Amino acid sequence: MKILAKGFNYSQDGPGNRLVYHLQGCNFACRWCSNADMIPLDNPASRETGADEVYDEIMRSRMMFFDGGGVTFTGGECTLYSDELLPLFRRLREEGISVCIETNASSPRLRELSEYVDFLIADLKIVDEDRHRRMTGCSNRETLSNIAYFLDSGREIHIRIPLINGVNTDPGEFIDFLKRHDTSHADFEFLPYHEYGREKWGAEYEMKDAFITPETERRFKEEFEKNGLKTIKT
Repeated sequence: MKILAKGFNYSQDGPGNRLVYHLQGCNFACRWCSNADMIPLDNPASRETGADEVYDEIMRSRMMFFDGGGVTFTGGECTLYSDELLPLFRRLREEGISVCIETNASSPRLRELSEYVDFLIADLKIVDEDRHRRMTGCSNRETLSNIAYFLDSGREIHIRIPLINGVNTDPGEFIDFLKRHDTSHADFEFLPYHEYGREKWGAEYEMKDAFITPETERRFKEEFEKNGLKTIKT
């Protein structure tokens, strides 16, 4: 697997203190992405690393996994490396290491991987498929199918929704989809648009007037909670 960056982070990528691996490559190309350098599969700054080496590093680091911590795989899109991650996750489960993944939930192998994942963090960007395809370059059918599956299975899931002016600022769009499923084991976090990754895009950055107002975020929180959807802020 190709690793672009790694390091410890507390409570932002799953509970407790976690060793976070940022894997190179993503099948989405979200126009607002703050990690544009992680989208292509090929990046000279990334390093090809075998699963055995990653496993050994995790085991050497386990004393740092305090407050319910462990290891988190994110991206890019970590599920692009399902062939490498699945046997690694099995080994980590045998050692009692907590595993978290952050994913766009688009992989047809996500359900298989999730059997060995303790904390599942999924992004739900846009419900409308045509708009999703325009803004990310991909369909969201698999994403919606996977999220629906995990909701109805009773699986605990943390769903993050980026809020972007002119793209997805109607809470009803999300609520209509979510209320068709069992959300009693889910929580939701809103991520207001920012431009931290603008410099990585350079002249290719297309987003304009994408910041949301505090009122928009408040409206999302109120509408979600009015419909029994638990919101949190990490």
